[in-house]
Amino acid sequence: MSGFVFQTTPKVISEIGGISRVGDLIAGLGVHKALVICDPGIAASGLAERATAALSHAGIAPFVFDAVEADPPVRVVRRAAEAARAFGADGIIGLGGGSSLDTAKVVALLANIDQSIEELFGVDLARGRRLPLIQVPTTAGTGSEVTWVSVLTDDTGQKKAIYAPQLLPDIALLDAELTLGMPSRVTAATGLDAMVHAIEAYTSRTRKNVISDALATKALALLGRHIGPVLADGSDVAARAAMLEGSMLAGIAFINASVASVHALSYPLGTHFHVPHGHGNALVMGPVFRFNLPHAQTAYAELAPHLLPGRVFVSERAAAEALVEGMAEIFAASGLETRLGALGITEADIPGMAEEVTVGITRLLVNNPRDMNFDDVAGLYHEIL
Repeated sequence: MSGFVFQTTPKVISEIGGISRVGDLIAGLGVHKALVICDPGIAASGLAERATAALSHAGIAPFVFDAVEADPPVRVVRRAAEAARAFGADGIIGLGGGSSLDTAKVVALLANIDQSIEELFGVDLARGRRLPLIQVPTTAGTGSEVTWVSVLTDDTGQKKAIYAPQLLPDIALLDAELTLGMPSRVTAATGLDAMVHAIEAYTSRTRKNVISDALATKALALLGRHIGPVLADGSDVAARAAMLEGSMLAGIAFINASVASVHALSYPLGTHFHVPHGHGNALVMGPVFRFNLPHAQTAYAELAPHLLPGRVFVSERAAAEALVEGMAEIFAASGLETRLGALGITEADIPGMAEEVTVGITRLLVNNPRDMNFDDVAGLYHEIL
């Protein structure tokens, strides 16, 4: 029996209205000046102001950096780190979706160590400690609040990842009230993203383990049960809380077991066509899951009852196929575009994307239950053109 290493965030707080305590929480980490990192939409919505009010109430001096961009460019991350140093921040709060949380992680490192972003790309290359960090997600999907990876866009336009245990925050604060304003499209895309995290963690060929398996199955059950209700009624705070908790569990699962080819095929869609990450995963998951069936049938069959409780399956094959079709049905009902062509992607784009996946993103392909080559990837893209 092979061994494994499992790491996670030391404290997770799930509390409706919990943002009001963020000042006290970060004060408990010895912080006096906190930089809140978010995007312009979060600032305009008033959510950043709620965080700064809580900080001020606790005697913490706040400053807001609200220029985060999707698929965070390293130039923006550098600016945020410069803002942290200029302000004299001794603590960081990430507030928002995955881009803001990924930015906050790296800023917490850069503001306290003598390394450049370029020196951090890769696995476990960070030297030194980060600043105290609290992550507060406003979407239910990325799981970034509980992972030790940040995916950034480098100066050449390529997505690159930083894997470092220092990126795990001190506290992940889940406040479902902060997700009530999520538009339906964002709810759908991030929810499907979290479901893919759970499925790919459970089927990972390299690092899956008994803990990640348990978390992935519970995550899929929570997400599958509540994604329909939150899409039907975005004001359902109980369902929103369940989605946040499911996303968090899936995040812990995938960072310890890894994701695979769905994410690999999704990356070029975001890099070159600015397709939101969760939407990209949703687009490619059907073809990838069907491709994997001969090698992942047992795992998919084990997951099926968690997505489809109460269903009776006549065989392992039937259960596995039901999982794949169940995910496809959720995507079809999501209101998101289901074809690449609808997003401006053409047949001429496919060879370049397939090349990028099979040459530049092998770190994810190796986790897939079934090997993939250039022709396989190109064929999967063609299925959804």
